[in-house]
This record gives sequence, structure tokens and C-alpha cells, in this order.
Amino acid sequence: MLSHLHILTLTHKGTALRDIGQVVSLIDEQAIGRADYLKDLCSRLLLDELLYTATCNRVLFLFSTRAKVSAAFKSKLLPQGCSDLVDQLDHYQGFEAVDHLFEVASSVDSLVVGERQILGQLRKSYKDCKKWGLIGDDLRVITQQMVVAAKAVYAETRIGEKSVSVVSLAMRRVMRKSPKPDSRVLLVGAGQTNALVAKFLRKYKLERVTVFNRSLESAQKLAGTFDGGRAFPLDQLKEYDEGFDILIVCTGALDPIITFRNWHNLLAGEDAKDKQVVDLAVPANVCPELVVSSQFDYIDVEQLRKEAEENLAFRSREIERAREVIGRHVEELDFIYRQRLIERVLKDIPVAVREIRSRAVDKVFSKELANLDAETQDLIDRMLGYVEKKYISLPMRKAREELISHDQQQNKRAS
Repeated sequence: MLSHLHILTLTHKGTALRDIGQVVSLIDEQAIGRADYLKDLCSRLLLDELLYTATCNRVLFLFSTRAKVSAAFKSKLLPQGCSDLVDQLDHYQGFEAVDHLFEVASSVDSLVVGERQILGQLRKSYKDCKKWGLIGDDLRVITQQMVVAAKAVYAETRIGEKSVSVVSLAMRRVMRKSPKPDSRVLLVGAGQTNALVAKFLRKYKLERVTVFNRSLESAQKLAGTFDGGRAFPLDQLKEYDEGFDILIVCTGALDPIITFRNWHNLLAGEDAKDKQVVDLAVPANVCPELVVSSQFDYIDVEQLRKEAEENLAFRSREIERAREVIGRHVEELDFIYRQRLIERVLKDIPVAVREIRSRAVDKVFSKELANLDAETQDLIDRMLGYVEKKYISLPMRKAREELISHDQQQNKRAS
């Protein structure tokens, strides 16, 4: 039924993330641009429709074609410079491709099981490809059911519960103490991890943020995302004596950044037991002896990693339930797609029926109708309209009934 539907994909399961990133970069860096690159693919490979999506751990081409998806075909799919990755492409066809797509959208096949961002990324990719004229009726029907299936997985299973993000878990622990809106936050480090921390701080309306970083420019950039955020070079941390309520540290330093030497200065005479210190660095940025000897609330990566692993194991146990939901929606797509095929076959019937009606009124019976009074003409016109509507709906209704009956018989045989 869907043998013309294919997925060719590189994923974290069989390809290094840096290689996936290289493919995405090469496609985006094409002189003709991503849209024209994909249009050119459709032309060269005889693709009828194409949906392309890319994330940090996946490149996926969903397409329909009557051409044979051979080794030569695959070699033309990826940009120049990626020939060594062709053998790493996973190939799915027909309903196997549909099943894989639904698993991806439902985050069953994700690097981090249960993370919902992938569905949004697929929907954006669909919107882009549709704008570029790459989406037809087949992919429209399939992606609509993909969204329904993914939402059902999140609603009917617990696959998205219990965060597995270290930063998210850390910020949840911080928020358990219900910090006041004017809490003083020190961010030490301005890399990707603390950039993500900053998003949570803004989400929770914690805007009184001071950033320390080796690069003052990076510190200023991150501090600028907060109302009244401040930035200082890291070497001034030892002189900072304005106090804090929450200290979040994550740098690439091999030796501790927060030590006995600067700790008391940072406290500015305040009680340590009222402070929260979050250390997201590996190796730790907070001196271990300081942690042991002080009474502050300390959160580190090892604590968070253990919780993340437990949560990921919980999510993984939900995968089988998710696959049951996905299987149900793949079966529904089978019915929906066959119904859509019938609609395509019968789509010309309304036009043909209206043409017959027009010919009858305007030519075949025009003289007879002209001799009738206006009331009779109106009655005949309404009668023809009624017959036209019923005649148009009859074959569609009969086809649907036959389709349902066929499925019911198949299910009885299977049971």
C-alpha cells in the first residue's frame, strides 16, 4: 500500500554526533541554500514528496518515490564530502517507515527518551517543506496522523514524566526552596550549561543575576539577557563581597573555583546555611573540603546524574506501552490512507455530475424548461440539486462501508 514511502536516516545509534552535525552543516552551507538543495534532490532522485528534518542527533529524509532506492540512490542523497556515511544510512520502507516516523515523533527513538522537542522540530520541518512546495497529499496525511500518534503517546503513557536533564533537575531542586523574586544569583561560567540555566532563571522570574566568566564578553552577553544583569571577569570573583542567595557554577577549570579562600568573602558575613550552591561542572568546581565543612545546601552533578539515570530507566519502561499506542495509530493510518485513495479516485465525480446537470438544463431540455412557469422551474432545479448531492455522496459512502466491512472481516479472521 505504501511501498513508495521511504525513510533514509542517520541517527545517534549508528553515527557519531559530530558526523551528523557535519551533514547538517554541509546542507545548510550549500551555496543554493537548504530549500533549493532539497528541491534539487527531488529533481535528481525523482522524489514526489520530501520531508527533511535535522537535529543534533538525527538527520531524516522522509520521501515518496517510484524509483528504486539503491546504493547509487543513497550516495546522491547526502552532500559532497559525506560519502563515507552512506553505508550508515538506515532505510525504512512502507509501513515500517511510518512506524519509525511515529516512534521518532513520540521520542521513543530519541537520544533522550521522552523529550518532546522532537515533535515540535518535525512540525517545523513540515511547515518549511510545505512552504518550499515539497509536501503533497501523502505526506500531509501521514504527518497529520504522526502528530495524533505522538500526542496520544504523551497522553496515554508516562514516557515524558520525570526529567532526565541535569540542568532541569538542578533547577527543580533550587525551586523547592521557593526563592524570592529578588534573590541574588551568582552564575560562575557562561558556557552552554549556564546558558541553559539562565533560561530556567528567566522562566522563574529570577532576574537579579551576576555573571562571572573568563571571557568578559561572554559574561556580558549572558548577563544582558536579564533585567539589570551584571558581568565581571572571573579573576574578580575573589574580590566579590556583595553576598548571594544562589550560587551556580560550571566552568571548564580542572581545579576548584570556589575555595576556602574566596568562600567567606562571597558570603559577605551572611549565614552559609541559608545558601544554595549548585555545582554542574565535571570535575567539580567547588572544593570538596568546603562542602564537607560547611552547612550550605549543595547540589552536584553526581547527585543529579543518579536521579537522571533513575528517571531515564522509568521512561524506558514506558517504551512498550508507547509502542502499543503507536501500533494502534499505524493501523488507523492504514484505514485513513486507503480511504484517502478512494477519495482521490472519486474526486472527479462531483465535477462530472455537475457537468451532466448543466448540460441537461442548458442544452438537452432547455426548450422544455423554457416553456415552464417560474415556480415549476424552481421546483425542478431544487429536485436536480437534491439528486446531484445524493448521487455524489452515494459512491463515497458505499466505498467507506465496503472498506469498513473488509477491515472487520479481516479482524475476525485474525482473531
